[in-house]
Amino acid sequence: MQTEREEMCFEFMALGNTLRRHYENSSGIRYVDKYTGSNQWILAYLLKNQGHDVFQKDIEETFLVRSSTVSKALKLMEKKELIKRESVQYDARLKKLVLTPKAYELSEIIEDDMKEILQKLTGGLTEEQISQFSEILKTIRKNFD
Repeated sequence: MQTEREEMCFEFMALGNTLRRHYENSSGIRYVDKYTGSNQWILAYLLKNQGHDVFQKDIEETFLVRSSTVSKALKLMEKKELIKRESVQYDARLKKLVLTPKAYELSEIIEDDMKEILQKLTGGLTEEQISQFSEILKTIRKNFD
């Protein structure tokens, strides 16, 4: 018989698999060849942060992903003409991530997919429960630091 802690771990794994399957079947992924769930999250993040310079490091820190993983994802997104990297005037070493017209064409699909996943993740929960769960997730994440 498994403990509640073990059951929680199994639930996290199952949720991760469920989220992955959801993204594999999302309309955005069907629209763009080799467009992945992580690409969708990156594009959503860039759309939300329009007007601010966003760099690869920001993606790494926001999603707690290794530099090599983000680099591969961004290269694929450049190849698919979803983003481009542009120099910034204040530091020649930095390249900000900029959405392309093709990415903006996908913005409505991305926003719809994000609304759907947020509804599925939070449906049936009160604002207080969502807040508490968010804090619990942050604590769990910090436990791995």
